[in-house]
Amino acid sequence: MLENLRRVGSYVTVRGILLFFTIVVAIWFVILIANLGGAMDKIIKSQIAEQVGIMFQNPDLQQLPEAEKRKLYDQHFEILAKQYGLDKPFIERAARYLWNGITLQFGFAEKISSDSGSRQVRLILVERLPYTLLLWGTANLFLFLFSVYMALILSRRYGSLLDRITVMLAPTSAPPPWFYGILLILVFASMLRLLPYGGVVDPIPPETMLGYVLSVLKHMILPVSSVIIGALFATIYSWRTFFLIYSSEDYVELAKAKGLSSRSIERRYILRPTLPPIVTSFALMLIGLWMGGIITETVFAWPGLGRMLYEAIGQTDTPVIVGANVIYGYLLAISVFLLDILYALLDPRVRVGAMGGQKL
Repeated sequence: MLENLRRVGSYVTVRGILLFFTIVVAIWFVILIANLGGAMDKIIKSQIAEQVGIMFQNPDLQQLPEAEKRKLYDQHFEILAKQYGLDKPFIERAARYLWNGITLQFGFAEKISSDSGSRQVRLILVERLPYTLLLWGTANLFLFLFSVYMALILSRRYGSLLDRITVMLAPTSAPPPWFYGILLILVFASMLRLLPYGGVVDPIPPETMLGYVLSVLKHMILPVSSVIIGALFATIYSWRTFFLIYSSEDYVELAKAKGLSSRSIERRYILRPTLPPIVTSFALMLIGLWMGGIITETVFAWPGLGRMLYEAIGQTDTPVIVGANVIYGYLLAISVFLLDILYALLDPRVRVGAMGGQKL
């Protein structure tokens, strides 16, 4: 048992290290591309200007003549610029920029600010991140569980009316979630006036915790539904096909001949070996949904990372754009890391530690 735990721990550690280096390379490319137009230099200069500006809030310095203040300001700016290495070639500053990217130190936003009034990019990202995780985490968890459940039902009822309807509706998953979001808003918000147009809570937030939670849940109905509808039928159809393929294997027929119950056969001989390819397809779909969240969150005025990135692009707020791309890279890497571990736990054939090639 301890040996198995040690090997699992080794596998998880190595996978985490590899994904971390992947993130580092991705951040390096983001910084390299961003600095082709001097974006990273601009971010550093804005940090320096902020520091010098705070220094000049001293009342004694405010009393100096304008020309002397400007000269003193330029001197301090030049000193800090040398400390940050702006007088050196970009390749020599790359290590500092890379570390700033890894730690999300992107200085101050040019136009966007957080709800608390701060213009620090890291605080803006941290403030928007929980809303994105809440919306997409809820939608994808429900989508996964419901799709697996329905796919199992359809695999038992192959050729039934429900199965044929699902196959017929599979092409409806081609449009992106925001397309269904617009339709849902038109029907349930504009015409029927049953649900809010968007946002995360009522304009006048409820005073009680229960009322606040219920308000958030009410505002989540339409965006979560748009994500689910946009992928539901194609996902069920695809996974139902996996179940049908595995249910025709010889070892399943042998289990039936032994008199095992249908539930036991489904759990041990169909569901377990089928989950790895299902998890793989879900991971690919999840990555696509992450990137599609930019428009979906904007349609529903959901204050997450996607809407923030849309606003930053519209206002050409370079520090926020670079920071948002980096944090999206973190989110994708974490998603892949968790799904990779889940894959190894689910697949009975994947029992090889990352180091040494021994079975777990």
